[in-house]
Amino acid sequence: MGSGTSPMGSAGGGNATAGKEKKGQAETGGPVLEEAQKCCGCRFPLLVALLQLLLGIAVAAVAFLMVAISSSLLARETPHWAGIIMIVVSLLGFILFCITRVPDERASAQFIVKLLYFFLCTMGLVISAVVIAFQCYHYALTNSYSCKEMGEYCLCTLDPEDPIARTFTYSSVTDCSAIVSTLPMYYLLQMVLNLAQAIVCLVGAFLMWKHRYQVFFAGLQTGSPSTHNWQKV
Repeated sequence: MGSGTSPMGSAGGGNATAGKEKKGQAETGGPVLEEAQKCCGCRFPLLVALLQLLLGIAVAAVAFLMVAISSSLLARETPHWAGIIMIVVSLLGFILFCITRVPDERASAQFIVKLLYFFLCTMGLVISAVVIAFQCYHYALTNSYSCKEMGEYCLCTLDPEDPIARTFTYSSVTDCSAIVSTLPMYYLLQMVLNLAQAIVCLVGAFLMWKHRYQVFFAGLQTGSPSTHNWQKV
């Protein structure tokens, strides 16, 4: 009887052990740090990448529809390249969404993907602004056209009464109404799509900047060098 242990003593010892384990986990930051790192804002927002993908496909599709009107259109008039770049940016966004967040100093591949995504978002913003400028110019230009059909191409000029006025020839066009009415509509649609694309790129670049420089874990080192107590600030 002297060597036996009471149930209450065993329960007390178990509670003390559990308390020590919780305290140790809090000091080492194991499960606490893991839960903090899996917070709502620690992964790349899926909506931004999805919008980039949809806008990139829309820009490229409208550009190819513009090419179908006439093969004489320049590359700056049919910005399918802007849509393709945006599709690539969205794929990087999906990759970031699938990556589990770990500290940057321990994940060089993740840091490279983030840096590349930030660079491509910035480049996409500049490209969208350039596309908008070109589309505005060609939209104003086509609204001033005076066109006439010449066989299998359409001959347009800014001033039909001026014999030395600049002329624009569009091949593979049998109906000039596609140049003076349909093409300006596509220019206007490209301006709207690229404006939305520029806004989404700006949001994506801001999220990367905010995640890198405003959301981080800091704290005081306690115990051995391998154990840290982190606090999100």
